Amino acid sequence: MAHSKSAKKRNRQNSNRRMINKSNKTQLRSLIKQFDKAQEDNDNDTCKTVLPRAIKILDKSVSRGIVHKNMAARTKSRLTRKVNSFAAEK
Repeated sequence: MAHSKSAKKRNRQNSNRRMINKSNKTQLRSLIKQFDKAQEDNDNDTCKTVLPRAIKILDKSVSRGIVHKNMAARTKSRLTRKVNSFAAEK
């Protein structure tokens, strides 16, 4: 338990940041699930609209230190490959 004034403030800040980070990660996971569902339904238009939003959130998350840059790069690569392979099949 924090006793000093600065330690109590640090706990409040950490709590607020944890909630913001959790929200950003949840939003990112939701977009990826939306992308996967659209791909299962063979809806290429939805995939193409979700992809830029997912990339934008990934880049913001990296700059804020929420996710690792390699994880973001890997995820962006996988999503882009899925869109390109889906377009090539048709």
